[in-house]
Amino acid sequence: MKRKKSLAPLEQRIGHRFKDKAWLELALTHTSAPKPRVKGGGHYQRLEFLGDHVLGLAISELLFREFPSASEGELSRRLSALVRGETCAEVALALDLGPHLRLGGGEAQSGGRKKQAILADVCESVIGAVFLDGGYAAALKVVERHWSERMLMPKPALRDAKTALQEWAQARGLPPPLYREKERRGPDHSPEFLVSVELPGLKATEGAGLSKRSAEQAAAAAMLKREGVPLVGVNV
Repeated sequence: MKRKKSLAPLEQRIGHRFKDKAWLELALTHTSAPKPRVKGGGHYQRLEFLGDHVLGLAISELLFREFPSASEGELSRRLSALVRGETCAEVALALDLGPHLRLGGGEAQSGGRKKQAILADVCESVIGAVFLDGGYAAALKVVERHWSERMLMPKPALRDAKTALQEWAQARGLPPPLYREKERRGPDHSPEFLVSVELPGLKATEGAGLSKRSAEQAAAAAMLKREGVPLVGVNV
């Protein structure tokens, strides 16, 4: 009972009162937690998988409704920005999920409650937990509550760094940029990628991210910046 009472303020921040608190307990349980005693495999990885796809569907529906004149390309770019790991980590911080995480001693001592990769994962696992506890309508309501402001935030332009670099290269008669995965660090459930981007006659640049796509974006932004290309209007 004490544990369930302690989750009440978190449920209020999330915007969903769980009928089965075990789903929320599971969503907050990291793989490093000792002897987990919760349903669904003992940690949040399966919920994270589910939540990732529920979040994508919910954001897609909200974007489709909110931007009736937007092209498929614009909707895709907006979706990518809203579901990326960095955005999920921001939402996790706003919800103050960190103090509620069940971590192993080593992970806790190494600052796991503030690690961007873990926060992004647990944000998705919470969405998955809401979906299982209350259905899609409940999950959509939570996503709308915490992503709407970000979704409606005005952006000077929605070109991403990869698109900007490709356009810059084409304007100079260069082939499309070539991206190579250089390194994959961290555990399988929350890896970090290091990617390089190459163009003929130019020194390669590198970027890191929680996904290959975000690492590629970082590498492209690094090359644009090094070459003196203005990044105004580029989503980096």
